[in-house]
Amino acid sequence: MLKHSLRWLTGLGAAGALIAASATPAVAAPTIEPYFQDTTLAVGAEPTTRALFLYADEQTTLTNLSVRYDYRSLANKITLAPEDGQRCTAPEPGVLACTEAFDVVLSEMPPLGSGVYRNTAKRVDIGLTDDAQLGDSGDIVVSFRAAGGRQGSYTSRIRVGEGVDLAGGPFTTVSSKPGGKFTVPLVVANAGDKTVEGFVAVFDLAYSIRTRDRFSNCRYSDDHLVSCEFDEEIPVGTGLATTLNLELAKDTYAPTNQSGYAQFMTTADFEDLTRVREAVGARAATPGAGPKLTLAKAPGATRQADQTDVGPGNDYTGWTIKATGTNGTDLAAIGATLKGTAGAVVTATVGFRNNGPATLDNVSEEYEAATHTDVELPPGTTAVEVPDNCWLRQDTTRRYLCASEMLLVAGQTYTMKFRLRIDKVIPNARGAVRVNAPCECPAGGSFQGDIKPANDKATIVVNAAQSGGGQGGGGGGGGGSLPITGTPTNLIAGIGALLLVTGVGCYLLARRKGSRFAA
Repeated sequence: MLKHSLRWLTGLGAAGALIAASATPAVAAPTIEPYFQDTTLAVGAEPTTRALFLYADEQTTLTNLSVRYDYRSLANKITLAPEDGQRCTAPEPGVLACTEAFDVVLSEMPPLGSGVYRNTAKRVDIGLTDDAQLGDSGDIVVSFRAAGGRQGSYTSRIRVGEGVDLAGGPFTTVSSKPGGKFTVPLVVANAGDKTVEGFVAVFDLAYSIRTRDRFSNCRYSDDHLVSCEFDEEIPVGTGLATTLNLELAKDTYAPTNQSGYAQFMTTADFEDLTRVREAVGARAATPGAGPKLTLAKAPGATRQADQTDVGPGNDYTGWTIKATGTNGTDLAAIGATLKGTAGAVVTATVGFRNNGPATLDNVSEEYEAATHTDVELPPGTTAVEVPDNCWLRQDTTRRYLCASEMLLVAGQTYTMKFRLRIDKVIPNARGAVRVNAPCECPAGGSFQGDIKPANDKATIVVNAAQSGGGQGGGGGGGGGSLPITGTPTNLIAGIGALLLVTGVGCYLLARRKGSRFAA
């Protein structure tokens, strides 16, 4: 659901983009960047929990970590209290200083197929004092220090606003064949006791869900709808509605259920979430050039005060699109042919191609790999460099299991590089590449519905005989993690549309060392 995606956005993403504007590997000590989301607090509401995230451009460990929250510009207006059992003191009014009892390990990304979602969140509760008034604003400067001179800071904006309660309409189900058109309702209501003065709908749509509309108050990435901003008022106890014209891509896997969600935010909450996007050089989500999408015939209202949603949990709506008919996928393994003398190091570029006709999208499930590939090394060779997304199978010395990306686009090739040392020249030494390999993974195994399993296996041949050979070829280069060979013109995945708002999704997924992602 969208709530899950938003947790990815704030927990894995917005800060990650700060260091991920380019995929250049670090050449010195890892770069570490903090992020602390902007916040709008409502007078009379419960404190809001915010998390400090620390992101590194490669895996590293922080020792003797300390964090300082400087909110002296709002010392008499807000309060900060630590969560997570942190050891904190208040050395002076408007300052909270916390220390970590243990080392903190920072990772670029959780390994695909692991079922693990890593973050380095350190949380605090931010509340208002009795002196806070509507319209107050200031900053929190969050800084960290660790052993070895590692340090950094991030300045977050705090505003005092008015509390409202947005509610989404009921969930609905529609049906469509791949390539077909359909409509869904977009319904929002005011469940609070104050008029809502402008709001934003943020969309979390599966990769397969597209639109041809280009409303001037909405933003798009190619044919994906990202967000729509509305200036209409919603009086207390009333609601607004419209319909969205959508369609399923021709490469939608069928039969399946495709999901879409919209979360409604106040304008201020949306600003808090997205102010970082320009600073990190985010890929643009561009506004449409058509008419304005309206939910009701209501005059636009001037925003009198910043507002924040104090009743989250009911602020979203969603749709299930039943993709009808049959539209399957053929994943074909790619092997390699290598040649070299004893002691030489050669590169096996192996993987698979999605021959279509359907794209495999595992993002909307458990954010796990869409499939796994088994790579068996030829006899007489030893792996000296292995892709980051691969690991040695238990009780073996020559077989590696490799996780794929979550989204496998029809027509694209996904390859990775194994650096192999030829220990002994064995004519026609053969290994194997098997796509859709078994995997005892937390969220399930590999793709089981391949429509042409006969091409799931290919060979890796070293020093082939005259008539021998495998599929694919060898070449130079380092390790990689199943990059896309080609340039998909759409988003990497359903949550990519949401993450794109802050410029996170594409860059974050590209951060794994050695990967190539075409944004």
